[in-house]
Amino acid sequence: MIRELTCIVCPKGCQLRVELCGKEIKSITGHTCRRGEEYAKTECTAPRRTLTTTAPVEGGGVVPVKTDATVPKELLFECMELVNKAYVPADAEVGYIVIENILGTGANVVTTRNVKI
Repeated sequence: MIRELTCIVCPKGCQLRVELCGKEIKSITGHTCRRGEEYAKTECTAPRRTLTTTAPVEGGGVVPVKTDATVPKELLFECMELVNKAYVPADAEVGYIVIENILGTGANVVTTRNVKI
């Protein structure tokens, strides 16, 4: 199987071509740096994402939040369920940890702006 990817690690956007046999990588071409090669390996074998969304605020409204590290792509929907059930205090500031170590991933869900402006 061949997967074609656009590298998102740097602004170059190299067009990567990954040859796979099941989940085993046979070859990677198109990268111009080591970071592109690592991106292709991770994306094809264990993709990860930064979760960005909003969380409810106590008393009403929402505040933007994100994970401070990437989480396995297959856990994104489970993470969203937890974020949707969490409530952020009305006086929370940027960087407030809404959920620590979400689903055991090592990533925290943090606010990306102050609740009260």
